[in-house]
Amino acid sequence: MHATSHHARIHMASTTANPPADKPASSGKFKRIALIAVIALGAAAAAAAGMYVFMGRQGATHASAEPAPLAAPVFFPLDPLTVNLQSDDGVQHYLRVGLSLKLTDPKAQEQLTARMPEIRSRVLLALSNKHPEDIATPDGKQALAQQLRNLIEEPTQPGNQRTKVDDVLFTEFVVQ
Repeated sequence: MHATSHHARIHMASTTANPPADKPASSGKFKRIALIAVIALGAAAAAAAGMYVFMGRQGATHASAEPAPLAAPVFFPLDPLTVNLQSDDGVQHYLRVGLSLKLTDPKAQEQLTARMPEIRSRVLLALSNKHPEDIATPDGKQALAQQLRNLIEEPTQPGNQRTKVDDVLFTEFVVQ
C-alpha cells in the first residue's frame, strides 16, 4: 500500500505541479493574442489614417486641378439684328432676331464686348445667307443657334483663345 500511496503522491504532486505550469502557458497565450490584437488594431488605425491623409491630399489636389464651382450664369444680351434673307420666290424676306448669350466664365463678357463689332459682322453675314425655310422649324432654329455659337466663340485674331459661350438664346425671332 505504501507503493500505492507513493504513486498517489506522485500523481497528486504532478497534478498540483501542472496547474501552475498551465497558468503561465495560458497566460502566455493570452499575452500573445493580446499582442497580435494590439498590432492588428494599430495597423488598422495606421491604414485608416493613411487613407484619410491620402484621400485628403488627393481631394485637395483634385480640387485645385478643377476650376472653382462656377457662379450662376450671366446672360449677355446683344442688340437686335435685322437682315434680308435669301429668297428663291422673288419675295423679299426679313429676319429680326434678338440674341442673349449664356456665359459662365466671368471673363467671357469682357472678351466678347471687346470683339463685338467683329462678332456682329459674323452673325449678320451668317443670318443673311439663310433662306426662310432653313429657319422655319425648331430644328432649323436650333441648328442656327449652334452655328452662331461657333461663330461667336471663334477667335477674331490668330493666336487668341476661343471665348466660351454656353448657349445662344433667341429673345426675339421674327421672319417676314
